[in-house]
Amino acid sequence: MKEAIGLTIPKVCGMGLHFELDGFRLIYLAVAVLMWSVSGVFSLEYMAHYKKKGQYYLFFWATFFATAGVFLSADFYTTFIFFEIMSFTSYVWVAFDEKKESLRAAQTYLAVAVIGGMVMLMGMFLLYDLCGTLRFDELKTAAGEILSGSKRVRLYAAGGLLLFGFGAKAGCFPLHIWLPKAHPVAPAPASALLSGILTKTGIFGIIVVSFGLFGADRAWGFFIACLGLITMFLGALLALFSVNLKRTLACSSVSQIGFILTGIGMGCLLQAAGEDNSLAVRGAFLHMVNHSLFKLVLFLCAAAVYMNLHELELNKIRGFGRKKPALMFCFLMGAFGISGMPLWSGYISKTLLHESIVEYAQAIQGLKMAGTAIPGILGNPVFWHGAEWVFLISGGMTAAYMLKLFIALFVERGLDYQNGAYMKMTSGAVLTAAAAVILLFGMTPHRFMDRMADMAQEFFGKTGHAHIIHYFSAGNLKGGAISLGIGAVLYVFFVRRWMMKEGQYVDRWPSWLDLENLLYRPVLQVALPGICGAVCGFVDRYLVSSLVTVFLTVSAVLCRGMDQMADGIIRAARFSTHSQIPRAGGMKEKRGKRTGALGKWNVSLARTKERIQRNGRMVEESFSFGLMLFAIGLCLTLGYLLLVFWMQAKYT
Repeated sequence: MKEAIGLTIPKVCGMGLHFELDGFRLIYLAVAVLMWSVSGVFSLEYMAHYKKKGQYYLFFWATFFATAGVFLSADFYTTFIFFEIMSFTSYVWVAFDEKKESLRAAQTYLAVAVIGGMVMLMGMFLLYDLCGTLRFDELKTAAGEILSGSKRVRLYAAGGLLLFGFGAKAGCFPLHIWLPKAHPVAPAPASALLSGILTKTGIFGIIVVSFGLFGADRAWGFFIACLGLITMFLGALLALFSVNLKRTLACSSVSQIGFILTGIGMGCLLQAAGEDNSLAVRGAFLHMVNHSLFKLVLFLCAAAVYMNLHELELNKIRGFGRKKPALMFCFLMGAFGISGMPLWSGYISKTLLHESIVEYAQAIQGLKMAGTAIPGILGNPVFWHGAEWVFLISGGMTAAYMLKLFIALFVERGLDYQNGAYMKMTSGAVLTAAAAVILLFGMTPHRFMDRMADMAQEFFGKTGHAHIIHYFSAGNLKGGAISLGIGAVLYVFFVRRWMMKEGQYVDRWPSWLDLENLLYRPVLQVALPGICGAVCGFVDRYLVSSLVTVFLTVSAVLCRGMDQMADGIIRAARFSTHSQIPRAGGMKEKRGKRTGALGKWNVSLARTKERIQRNGRMVEESFSFGLMLFAIGLCLTLGYLLLVFWMQAKYT
């Protein structure tokens, strides 16, 4: 797709909505249509016995349109609007059955989404102030000038805020906490979408921030690459420990997001080193597509298990897949694909990502030999060789936990399950078709996957044709073989010998080692309210009380002075009246009128004094008045900022 197609809907939400369709967006729109179609057909059977089917399908399709809006957006403002709509509509999936654990997981999901969205909004404010635009196609030039100027730190701050918001939805460390909690409780077809494509909306934003704002910036590329390495390793470790089918797949999603982030970071680093970054760019994009397909197939296989058993624990579902060849085929396609088995599509994208790390390590080694070494850890080949091994070990853990799931479901003997129909023909047909795509893409990478990468790479800022890659050469097969070998060793010595006791899978992960319960909830529910309460109490007790005391003292002095002055005036008037007209009977009425007027003035002053003192006591007794004024000020400030945005959008 050579030229992008643009569409603008003016005056919507002040700044208007801007959309664009290019190769990347076209492919991901097609992926979204495929995933919602397959999940929708499967949902007809999965949701048949639920009473709230109408509610499910309403938010099912509302989330589709919001997700499509994110992928088609051409500026951060449009992205933010559809991003927030998508977060709130998908929240219903997590809280769908309204059980205690579902509502708690939904609470976590919503908290991460709302906090991430608000942080993203602050990043948009700062970015608009710096660049004067939020359009993707205009930001690259504006950001390039800022990176070479004195406002570089402010651009990093804006980029960091945007990364926080998008990273929360993507599920990258340390904002991954919602994924292992939300997936086990959501309906399985919805879990396929949450994992397979909603996380990619976060990756979409990270791509725009990384290649649109920073591009060849070494510091940014290094940060994203390290974030990816940590996320991939931690997610794989959590999945390896898990003994719940859907939780394992959810933790696996965290790990695969880490693989994609690593590719994005390596793309920035290779570009900064003056090298061709096509391996990293194409690998990141193709792994996005692959992961969407893997999780569509694997979560729907989990749906077939749950429909029949209403269980997800491995000890309670073991052996369910025996003598079920269709289910075994579909699960194997997803498992082989995500493990990086040659001839399956995951091998292609993982090979590209692995080779991008190797390529960068070789590039900095060459620069070092040429006398132009990159200083610090960025130019240390030992560090990047270590990063390569983190990549290979994470891939090995992926193979190990997928082997664990396969053997538990299809090899081990459990209860005697009925071998009749376990899913309808339509559900089996769409699931099998989606699984077959993984094998088709892997066996013909140049025909399908390379062409998709050619269409999408311009979105990353990469133009031109990449050199032909021999995916099945000995060197590339070596990396895949190392990961698979590590996986086999981990399964034999870690899963079978340490995670199993008396033939049962044991959850060895320490229950206290939960980032949400260990850090986030104590901070947000205990520490933050405590600190804010202490600060407000100090201000109320010392600062506000002192100000009120001063105010009341001054008011009392003024009122006392005015009272004494009024008394003096009255006495002087009375004396003057008695001295000037002592016996004039005709003047008594006039004197009485003057005295009455002065008396009314005196009463008015006394009432004013009483009213001031009463108001002072009210202010002293309640600090809520000040808080109310503060809240009103914040609202006025936000309204002013929105007005400024609207005015600038209208007249520029």
